[in-house]
Amino acid sequence: MAGLQAKSIIMVALAVVFGELVIGFSTYRIGHPVGDDGPAPSGPSGPEVPLARRITDFTARLDPGSGYREPRRAERRAIADAVGLILDGHPARARPLLSDVDFRLRTLTDATTGRRFAELSDRTEDGPTPRGWARVYIDLSAPARWSVQVPHPVADADTERIGARVLLDSPGGVLVLAGAHRRAGAGDAADVAHRTDSVFDAVCAELARRGLPGVQIHGFADDSAPGRDAIASTGKGPAGRADARRLAAALTARHFTVCRAWVRGCPLEGRDNVQGRRAAARHVRFLHIEFARSVRTSAPRIRSAAAAVTTVTRHWAKNT
Repeated sequence: MAGLQAKSIIMVALAVVFGELVIGFSTYRIGHPVGDDGPAPSGPSGPEVPLARRITDFTARLDPGSGYREPRRAERRAIADAVGLILDGHPARARPLLSDVDFRLRTLTDATTGRRFAELSDRTEDGPTPRGWARVYIDLSAPARWSVQVPHPVADADTERIGARVLLDSPGGVLVLAGAHRRAGAGDAADVAHRTDSVFDAVCAELARRGLPGVQIHGFADDSAPGRDAIASTGKGPAGRADARRLAAALTARHFTVCRAWVRGCPLEGRDNVQGRRAAARHVRFLHIEFARSVRTSAPRIRSAAAAVTTVTRHWAKNT
């Protein structure tokens, strides 16, 4: 009897130890993807948020004095590689790369569309000296088919609102958003549309490498192109010419006056845009679209502008 009791005690002890190991391993496996980024997402869909407002709340903090530090090559590469891993369905493998460069990965559900998005953000945004690198949003509800790029949020006022609406209004998108005001760095260091040494550019390069077409949203002062609401261009290359025609037609149908850079010379064609130049070198479709300030100060016109761009992104979602 004593031997049987001793054996039972040993078995109970082993079960307790094994149970603690299993609980600890499960906690690591479940908790590890979140790390120190806060509480675990509420279910597989992540917490529900109004994503457009989340984006504009972030950009509202950007100003010329908000700070910018130029990323090193290895830091740019780590974030771009992490984006690639997420696009390939391997977020667990992306997290250590992001963590090493002090980035976080969250899964969020947009309260309006019900779609899930990955958010890549810089932890230094919450500190006294933000680096101003970038934010990236990836639609997880469908395979990635296209990108919308906003290189000058706030500086090109309300372009971030157009970019957010485009992301939410058609599936399969990736929003690449600059993390600083274009004048936040020394010289033109934070002007990511004209620099190849930014996180913004590294992510756009990864998307171009995968052949994803992209549309980049800019803004201009009304007196830079009097009488025009929008300037549509394919940048340096011709690969997006059919898409540019589709976009110009959609804008015209919504009562915008459009300067078509492939028909006549227009100001602000974006031929020196580095993301457009890379897309041209890879024969990847790229659109450079400028909207007048008078468009971007009107909520109805912002909605109409985004709807016109969405005619192209929905086409890409179906045909890319």
